[in-house]
Amino acid sequence: MKIAVVTDSNAGITQEEAKNFPNLHIIPMPFMIDDEEYFEGVNLTQADFYQKLAEGAEVSTSQPSIGVVMEMWENLLKEFDQIVHIPMSSGLSKACETAMNFARDFEGKIQVVDNRRVSVTHKQSVYDALKLASEGRTAREIKELLEDTASDSTIYIMVSTLKYLKKGGRITPTAAAIGTLLNIKPVLTIQGGKLDSHCKVMNEKVAKAKMIDAVKKDIQTRFASLVEKGQMNMYVAHSNCPEKAEAFAQQLREEFPNIPLTFIDPLALSIACHIGNGSIAVAMARKF
Repeated sequence: MKIAVVTDSNAGITQEEAKNFPNLHIIPMPFMIDDEEYFEGVNLTQADFYQKLAEGAEVSTSQPSIGVVMEMWENLLKEFDQIVHIPMSSGLSKACETAMNFARDFEGKIQVVDNRRVSVTHKQSVYDALKLASEGRTAREIKELLEDTASDSTIYIMVSTLKYLKKGGRITPTAAAIGTLLNIKPVLTIQGGKLDSHCKVMNEKVAKAKMIDAVKKDIQTRFASLVEKGQMNMYVAHSNCPEKAEAFAQQLREEFPNIPLTFIDPLALSIACHIGNGSIAVAMARKF
């Protein structure tokens, strides 16, 4: 049985990288920038995106058109028997629910995964789906395995600027002004697909220490058995600060030498537009 894997650019896999996998297909995420539509990885690069942010452009995210998604499905089913579709977490986007509703018209040939992951952990689940497909799993089996293990992941993000949290209404202008004055760095967390506050600290050094402490706690508690079995990977992500991310990755390698740090990637732009430049994140996810 030939299985295609479809995801969106929130997974951080570029169109060029996808060419290495004949059965992987990437739907570019749409962005509205100053009332003009752009598509990630098509006519919107990472550099373009951060340049427009720096210029003060109005940036908002959208979900892929269901017409575009269904057209891809229909074309792929001419070549493949089944499709595993892995959209952005249902906790952060309506794209998953929309895809599930329309997939019902395809008589089980399309399995939409409510993955509850985003960015680097989302990317791991796509690679897991490709591996499971290569081992002969059906689309339904892949969906069930990914959903059963979706919560075996975590992300902690240090936000460098409060400007975009204020702009998105996540904090008040007064809180942003005081926080900026005091150099407060929020640490956010994504658990089960939802973005929440983890803690607030006074500088980047303390923020990194807090993220490392949070990872240590996860390793000792909810991920303990998976770490013991060698089934957890670690990742670093960043918003337009690769040197800072590489330095943090080295710190993590020294702290956790027994856990593979698999890749250092840019954060998904759909997350970056809410937190801006200079943010770094550490993530863990179960792998197959």
